[in-house]
Parts: sequence; structure tokens; C-alpha cells
Amino acid sequence: MILGYAARVDARRLGLTVEVFVEITLNSQSREAMDRFERAVCDFDEILECHLMSGAADYQLRVAAVDLDHYDRIHRDCLARLPGVSSMRTSFSLRRIKRFEGYAVPGA
Repeated sequence: MILGYAARVDARRLGLTVEVFVEITLNSQSREAMDRFERAVCDFDEILECHLMSGAADYQLRVAAVDLDHYDRIHRDCLARLPGVSSMRTSFSLRRIKRFEGYAVPGA
């Protein structure tokens, strides 16, 4: 059940004060297009998480940045280079209400 151990680092202490969620829609949902996109996402450390979604967007990404100028550079140098993207919709987190602390273990 345990996949590994990691330290929780305070993103603000690293200077990462902007948390961004990016919805990505691809030109094609073919297996090849999705595989190409997913491989490319793994090449960028700036992309913290990537989820294949149901609904209007194909993927949801989570990115952290120092400020809006830094996010602009991430957008230009990273996100805009992802293959097969037909549209991106960006949302900025104003404030985190609850942080993921791990899964509840039934019966514990």
C-alpha cells in the first residue's frame, strides 16, 4: 500500500507563490496523440501534476510559479510546446483551503 516516502516542502518558502491549473484540450483523442502528449508532459519539471480527465477538457495540469512573469515564461517555454494542443484554459488559485494530507485508511 505504501508507494514511497517524501518530504512536504513549503512552496512559498521556495518562492512559488502562484498555483495554476491548466485545462488542456487536444486536437485528437487518438491513442498516438494522447501518448505523445503524455510523454511530453513528463519532460517538463514545471508541470507538477497531469490528470487525464472526463468532461470538456482532456487533461488538467497543475503548475507552480514564482509570479506571473515566471508563469508567462512557463507558458511560452513549456506549455506552448506540448504537442497536439488545440486549446488551453488557465485558472489561478487565489487561496488553498485544504491540502491533501494522504488517503483515509478505512477501519483505522
